[in-house]
Amino acid sequence: MKVTEVRITPREDGRLKAFANITFDDCFVVRGLKVIEGETGLFVSMPSRRRSDGTYQDVAHPIDNDMRGNIESAVLTAFQQAEACNYAQ
Repeated sequence: MKVTEVRITPREDGRLKAFANITFDDCFVVRGLKVIEGETGLFVSMPSRRRSDGTYQDVAHPIDNDMRGNIESAVLTAFQQAEACNYAQ
């Protein structure tokens, strides 16, 4: 499965730096990923929903670490490119 598009919507809301939508093989999209500023740098949070007990459950997530790494790499690269474009303006 190949990442064919990543769309970034920048945000400045505390630790939340952007929302992202990612498309696989030009035929399947996952919306609502988040780029978060953590204690050790940026990371990608999968789309989630809040449970009645106040915890969050991922709605969509990769099964293995290789796919997680591919997704995170694609989203963070797109985020950094979007930031660079914003700074250039």
